Amino acid sequence: MSLVVAKIGSSSVTLPDGSIDHLAISKLCTEVADLRSAGHRAVIVTSGAIAVGLPLLGISSRRPVKREILRAAAAVGQIGLYRAFEEALGGYHIRGGQVLLAPTDLMDRRRYLGSRETLSALLDLGVVPIVNENDVIADDEIRFGDNDRLSALVANLVEADQLVLLTDTPGLYTADPRVNADATLIEEIAAIDAELEAVAGGVGSIVGSGGMASKLAAAKMATWSGVNTVIASAGRANVLQDVLSRVPRVGTSFPARKSRLSARKVWIAFALPSVGQIVVDDGARTAIAERGRSLLAAGVTAVEGNFDVDDAVEIVDLAGVVFAKGLASWPSVVVGENAGKRTSETPDGLADAVVHRDRMVLLPAR
Repeated sequence: MSLVVAKIGSSSVTLPDGSIDHLAISKLCTEVADLRSAGHRAVIVTSGAIAVGLPLLGISSRRPVKREILRAAAAVGQIGLYRAFEEALGGYHIRGGQVLLAPTDLMDRRRYLGSRETLSALLDLGVVPIVNENDVIADDEIRFGDNDRLSALVANLVEADQLVLLTDTPGLYTADPRVNADATLIEEIAAIDAELEAVAGGVGSIVGSGGMASKLAAAKMATWSGVNTVIASAGRANVLQDVLSRVPRVGTSFPARKSRLSARKVWIAFALPSVGQIVVDDGARTAIAERGRSLLAAGVTAVEGNFDVDDAVEIVDLAGVVFAKGLASWPSVVVGENAGKRTSETPDGLADAVVHRDRMVLLPAR
């Protein structure tokens, strides 16, 4: 039995006029019902609340920039969007449960665990969670930005086996197929690097906030969580079952990393925003990256930003490359005052490490 997280984007659940594409939602829910009949479990992550709400508010031209208007559109659109999923699932006697998440739900450890408990309870009760970002209270500075990344974090929360990012294209191509007739589908990607991210480009849809670049970021997050990931077309027949059956050319697949990060380290790496940076010398970088050591004051050369104990900080080498992230054991002021000092020279009462290895994670190359 597999647990599948299926994310569908705004352009796939709405029609050109902004109204709900009931056929697309019905198709997805039919496939979810088929998975459940085969003994699998599923979580749906959907976008589209703002896209649906704007025309209902009489806004059908250019997307507004005022956040209060976007929030109002989300509040209005969310009702109809969830109702469409509820009705489609209800046709198979399946109950859906609406789950709206904000970044703060995943930044605080207690709320992070609470979100996990709620999703797990819904699944255990036979409910299909339907997850969306809580755009009604979204803050421009503190938000997921797109539901691709949210779906990767949800996949980690529920310890999913498979993440399927459904979009309006069959997967990732060697170039933009809309302008390059020679572009071909990339069937499998073992590792995501800067060159590949450059190929992915920017935002792919007018109505959505995430393009192929955000899907690559989500795939990176999910595979580091130990979750197999596929980018595939929402319009493909039986796409979810084909993904689980590993049908060739179903989309672009990203195999899960063999060394799976713990949920806590994924939380540190991807859910928490960084408050500051700690610059380290070459010796400290080697000790951390190659020998799995903690960061000691002796290896610190500079501190950027103001942070407190337990805040998330990036660890940067002398070339300016962010290679790790962790929870600070010392506040920024103390780190700066003791930069370069041996442990025996630091004040009594401080933790042994500036960032302990158990609270640190090496980051994938950017």
